[in-house]
Amino acid sequence: MTTDKNYMAFINSLKQEIIKSRYQAARLANREQLLLYFKTGRMLSEKVKTQKWGTKVLEQIASDLQSNLPGLKGFSFTNLKKMRQFYEAYPNLEIGPSATVQIEDPNLAEKPNAIGPWATIQLEAFYSISFTHHILLLNRCKKAEERFFYIENSATQFWSVSVMEHQIDANLFQKQGKLSNNFQATMAESLKPSALNVFKDEYLLDFIAGDELEDERHIEQQVVLNIRNFILQMGKGFCFIGNQYRIEVDGDEFFIDLLFFNRILQCLVAFELKKGKFKPADAGQLNFYLNVLDDKVKLQQENSSIGIVLCKEKNNTVVEFAIKSFDKAMGVATYKTSKKTPVQMKGILPDADQLGKLLE
Repeated sequence: MTTDKNYMAFINSLKQEIIKSRYQAARLANREQLLLYFKTGRMLSEKVKTQKWGTKVLEQIASDLQSNLPGLKGFSFTNLKKMRQFYEAYPNLEIGPSATVQIEDPNLAEKPNAIGPWATIQLEAFYSISFTHHILLLNRCKKAEERFFYIENSATQFWSVSVMEHQIDANLFQKQGKLSNNFQATMAESLKPSALNVFKDEYLLDFIAGDELEDERHIEQQVVLNIRNFILQMGKGFCFIGNQYRIEVDGDEFFIDLLFFNRILQCLVAFELKKGKFKPADAGQLNFYLNVLDDKVKLQQENSSIGIVLCKEKNNTVVEFAIKSFDKAMGVATYKTSKKTPVQMKGILPDADQLGKLLE
């Protein structure tokens, strides 16, 4: 077998080209499918309006298409209704080679003081997500601005439909950028916008039952057991380093609940879990951890560490007074959960019985 370095480099290059080609083919196929569904939806919408067609006609269309094209998939009566919905949500969508698309948002158009009735999104992102993604967004998010937020994130972070639905349930659109923090006074100007986008004001921990939140160590255990889902909940660029991360100061040991590294911010991120309401002492403890991390753990080329207190409740005014005098970047977020795992997350997150067995 040939093991020459040049040969292996050639194989690797060829592999990358194959992967790139497959990805491009999948993207083009998805784009063509969306365009077909959009055009079909437009044809149906126009005929329904001009000919006053009812439900029975759409059922007949689906049946006749199946008869004329045996084995045809994706054009059932239900899907035809979705295609019509897809078109009518974006009737001003310009199908062409432009890099961006402007889509009218009726919610903005109804407001006389609005800046304008149009919202802009990258066309590539719009075509990068599946038809199922789009229909979910149309059913769950009434405002175009909110839909575009999830479209952009789904396209750039490769969210599956289930992950996107989980982020909608967590109200990511409303929560992102709202974290109580002291970033303005403690971070470099170049990092402030990214940091505000990376962290949220509230995290949805639906892998923990609502009656299991009285023990901080138990919460930590569940986060570690479900670290993939926690990282998806957190957002962009997080890599898990460890829980109960040990640091030492002059012979005394201390343990950070959860430690991550964020690739976007290029820094360590420490999470401290609190089962109750935020207390000013929590900020002092976190500031101590950040000082030690920056002095003993942070690499020279990395940015200063960031800390987040994750608690059940908080008073934003108390948070403001508690953190404003510290020179380390920190924020305070809350978490929420439900006693019952949402239907859309079943099969992705373990149920209570499974978690019990894992803990045993």
